[in-house]
Amino acid sequence: MQVTSKPIKKIVIVGGGTAGWLAAATLGNIFKQCSVGVELVESGEVGIIGVGEATIPPLLDTIRSLGIDEVDFIKATQASFKWGIKFEDWHTKGQSYFHPFGSIGATIDGHDFFQCWLKSQAEGDTTPLMTHSPESQPSKSNKFFLPFEAMNTPLKNAKYALHLDAVLVGDYLKKFCLNIGVTHTIAHVKRALIDESGNISHIELKDNRRIAGDFFIDCSGFKGLLIEQALDVGYDNWSHYLPCNRAVAVQTEKVGETLPYTISKAQKAGWTWRIPLQHRTGNGYVFCDKYISDKEAIETLLANVEGKVLTEPRVIPFTTGLRRKTWYKNCLALGLAQGFLEPLESTAIHLVSKTLALFVRMFPDQQSNLVLQHEFNRRVRQDYEEIRDLLVLHYCTTNRNDSPFWRWCKNMEIPATLNHKLIFYRSSGCLIPGVEELFQPTSWYAVLTGMQVMPHRYNSSIDALDYNQLQSSMRLGRQSIWQCVTKQPSHDDFLQRYCPAPKPA
Repeated sequence: MQVTSKPIKKIVIVGGGTAGWLAAATLGNIFKQCSVGVELVESGEVGIIGVGEATIPPLLDTIRSLGIDEVDFIKATQASFKWGIKFEDWHTKGQSYFHPFGSIGATIDGHDFFQCWLKSQAEGDTTPLMTHSPESQPSKSNKFFLPFEAMNTPLKNAKYALHLDAVLVGDYLKKFCLNIGVTHTIAHVKRALIDESGNISHIELKDNRRIAGDFFIDCSGFKGLLIEQALDVGYDNWSHYLPCNRAVAVQTEKVGETLPYTISKAQKAGWTWRIPLQHRTGNGYVFCDKYISDKEAIETLLANVEGKVLTEPRVIPFTTGLRRKTWYKNCLALGLAQGFLEPLESTAIHLVSKTLALFVRMFPDQQSNLVLQHEFNRRVRQDYEEIRDLLVLHYCTTNRNDSPFWRWCKNMEIPATLNHKLIFYRSSGCLIPGVEELFQPTSWYAVLTGMQVMPHRYNSSIDALDYNQLQSSMRLGRQSIWQCVTKQPSHDDFLQRYCPAPKPA
């Protein structure tokens, strides 16, 4: 085994925002005691998108891995807590369901809980699946608690995430990065310069200065200044699966209780979100411009918000899809430069942090290693396709036919991978978890049952259990969850007691 002869000495990140500063924080933290330099170049002329304000639990693992104090982070980013997502009007108008983060129920005599629940449904029990969820139940009564403080109770395995202010997250990570030695350069990047091997050698700034690097990370947003404009890797457009191509966002004053979950409500040509923070609420409408104009989308959004509007509605165009290569030559694309999946399941920041973790596991030297790049790109694509398929599931299983958009969704083309999963689920009554998948079977069961997609059968091994004992175990389990939930503080009480954010200036 040989010592690396050409190690990377300089990493240049183009673009700020959450993706850029998270990359700088991750790599800067790893190399803070080494001779590897990390420089982030951020334009003062380009604003950040700044609407990715709902997250999923892995973000907290990322924050902790950096040594960041969770309470300090929550206060600084005006964050609130999140047990999951409530989906309204997706299957039919007036119907709703909840997608929690954690597991649902517990195994009974070694048998998978979902199979036990299916058995009870076949026997005529109509108790909803979510009565067995340690996240769904506290959401109903706006309760919050830290799971480790509920040990020896059915709530101990609950999982939570955060709602946060994306701009404040960037500011927080920026301060963190500067404290660990990351170089911050404010300058507009004009173009990337390519050497004879096809690698990026420098970036050229608007004032004609040049910054050299051994490896470059593209966080320049949708335009993909390095990965697309300089290296021309191409883009796979997934609009035939996910037709929404625009979003309008607006902020409003906080009104009423701070809900510990995101609300996603289906609309005539897409869906609206509501994300409650400590100091305000984030709102948006993701829609398809084939079925609604920007003007009507803005009017729809404003008609659905609560509280005084604080910002002008901002329309953001996008194309759902993924770069054909997210690591090519000596360039890695992150965030919007890498790809885009609409924020229905709040996965944007997770994809950044998971991509970075995978990149660190495969960290290269200055030699262009095609084996590493091929495996990396395969795995990133697999992550995107997994999330894409769950997003498509929300649309293709609708029973709505009240608008052209939803009629299109009912008859839409679906990916072969999703079709295979649905066939297997209907035939077997279960799903088998994949390696390193984000969404485990519980997440799929939550959406499938919420969209009233039921399998043809349950696993008949459950019939070996005495049904009366099975029913008693399930009843005691859900009663125990509810009894524990009633003892917990309200979400607002918890925030004010443990992590109140300062009032905005």
